[in-house]
Amino acid sequence: MTQRAAAGVVRLQFAKVAEFQRRGVVHFHAIIRLDGIHPELAFPAPPAAVTTDHLVTAIQSAVKNTRVVAAPLPEEVRTRTLTWGKQFDVRPIVRREGLDGELSDRAVAAYIAKYATKATEDLEPTGAGRDHIKRIKSSVRELTARVDPEGTYGQLHRWEGMLGFRGHFSTKSRRYSVTLGSLRGARRTWRLKHLLAKTKPTEDISPGEVLVIGSWSYVGMGWLTDGDRALAREAADAARQWRYDRARDRTTPPTERSTT
Repeated sequence: MTQRAAAGVVRLQFAKVAEFQRRGVVHFHAIIRLDGIHPELAFPAPPAAVTTDHLVTAIQSAVKNTRVVAAPLPEEVRTRTLTWGKQFDVRPIVRREGLDGELSDRAVAAYIAKYATKATEDLEPTGAGRDHIKRIKSSVRELTARVDPEGTYGQLHRWEGMLGFRGHFSTKSRRYSVTLGSLRGARRTWRLKHLLAKTKPTEDISPGEVLVIGSWSYVGMGWLTDGDRALAREAADAARQWRYDRARDRTTPPTERSTT
């Protein structure tokens, strides 16, 4: 079945996150789902003839057959063909909680969500691994210095902190779940409702009838008055003195501390 023909039967949805391994390699964790086609339902079930085995087989085939030809590195003629690595695992998500080792939808969602707070700074903070990460970052800088600034790798130094990975840590298809636009709209409606409740207008006004005008302009920087500047300096001096006293208490022996 061609992609065009399959698009008339099912709709592919996904959500994926990128995880940095301790050795600096990027792993992807993805939830992939097949929805049906329905003019009104947001998340219709796929046809009964489409099973989980079909989806697993399609994913395995895509991983094996995907090829991307990368641009050659400086002073080289040959190109590089990039493929998925050998560490590949696909498992169906079952809607069941338990201790039988099966994955559940809530467990997978929690497992993927933790990568939202994971950064490259967490990679091997000490030991030999730290030197390995430093070499990757230095390689990114060296590569950027050797290439044309307007070329394929010219701006790679901007992603030095991400070890050269230029993608987003999280991406999803538009219809995977609630959209970011609808979330922003819900927050805006919530704020307008609370604003109307505080102002207590004389007429019944719905949030959709409120016109919000936002305007920003540069006013200046620094303290507005000499009194504000003096208070700021006094607060800064007090903070420095507090830090100095804390550091002295940690380094001064107890016997010496009691006599001062």
